Amino acid sequence: MTSPEDGPPDATSVLLPGPWTHRDVSANGVRLHAAEAGEGPLVLLLHGFPEFWWAWRSQLTGLAAAGLRVVAPDLRGYGASDKPPRGYDLPTAAADAAAVVRALGEQDAVVVGADWGGLVAWTMAALHPRSVRRLVVVGTAHPRQLRSSMADRRQRRALAHALRFQLPRLPERRLTRADDDPVAELMRRWAGPSWVHTADFAEAVQRYRSATRIPQAAYGAMEYYRWAGRSQLRPDGLRFARRMAAPITAPTLQLHGAADPYVLPRTAQGSGRYVAGAYEWRELAGIGHFPHEEAAEEVTTAITTWAR
Repeated sequence: MTSPEDGPPDATSVLLPGPWTHRDVSANGVRLHAAEAGEGPLVLLLHGFPEFWWAWRSQLTGLAAAGLRVVAPDLRGYGASDKPPRGYDLPTAAADAAAVVRALGEQDAVVVGADWGGLVAWTMAALHPRSVRRLVVVGTAHPRQLRSSMADRRQRRALAHALRFQLPRLPERRLTRADDDPVAELMRRWAGPSWVHTADFAEAVQRYRSATRIPQAAYGAMEYYRWAGRSQLRPDGLRFARRMAAPITAPTLQLHGAADPYVLPRTAQGSGRYVAGAYEWRELAGIGHFPHEEAAEEVTTAITTWAR
């Protein structure tokens, strides 16, 4: 692990060894790094903030063992993927993910997304429906549901940190400071009470803290938040909200931590109104904002069953 005295890590620091292979995929005009394991029907795993592909370490092995081809890319701006100056909006990120499916030689995939990856997955299912065979959303709400939840005082308070992320440059500086630990602070605040006391949580904090310090990675992560905030009343944001009214036809499973203090369960549960296909809501007792890490085996089993 890189220490602060060694300077920031480079992108190769996230190419962690394991029972998977690392590859680059050209998609939508950018190069996206991905970890891949297994053979069979394609499952695409999309991570959130402050994660990178490694957030799906348990699902990569578990789903591959179940006879599935599993690919977990770093979103643009994260990990070992390209970090261009722009393109950190949900329509572009969804187009990236749909292009990954095509670049892997497949017509569609079971798409699984958590946090920001969940927002990308919702968007992909609405704007690129032919690319999404089945959908699993973990720990987040439909974009229109999140938008309307701003009328809820409790949900507004839970998302208050996103207001601080709207500032230019300052959030990136804080995320990458050697004498501060905002990644650990956010994860402790968002995680369920049992996970934060484990060695697995400590390792995750260390991995994500290091990945955030890769040059330009913090910028990309903050640009997603800045687009989400600043586009609310802009033409591009209003156009996106209108397009997201399209009903989701892919069979959709929504997994949510009952103890999630960030995207409140009551906010996320309302997302079912945007699904026209088969829909199932499943709440995980005692679990916070990171079900795929906090309850990895349960989430892997749920994805495996839904994929089939």
